[in-house]
Amino acid sequence: MTNKTLTRMDLSEAVFNEAGLSRNECAALVESVLQHMSDALVSGETVKISSFGTFSVRDKAARVGRNPKTGEEVPIHPRRVLTFRPSHLMKERVAAGNK
Repeated sequence: MTNKTLTRMDLSEAVFNEAGLSRNECAALVESVLQHMSDALVSGETVKISSFGTFSVRDKAARVGRNPKTGEEVPIHPRRVLTFRPSHLMKERVAAGNK
């Protein structure tokens, strides 16, 4: 496995190679898609991309945690967390890459 990270620039370059638009138009397109996804998640919507997976926001309740070093109880405040659940096709594709 490599430690390469896919960036926005990499995505816009891939769109440029596939779509035949200008580099600026491709960068704007990728930015627009990511912005729409972010806005939907912030407003509490679920983002489902077929054959890829589902992004959703989940509310976590307040609870009491414990500092493992001292054993002291610490309150953990309620918060919203982002979750991703890959589709079965994505899971199979990633698993096939491990062979």
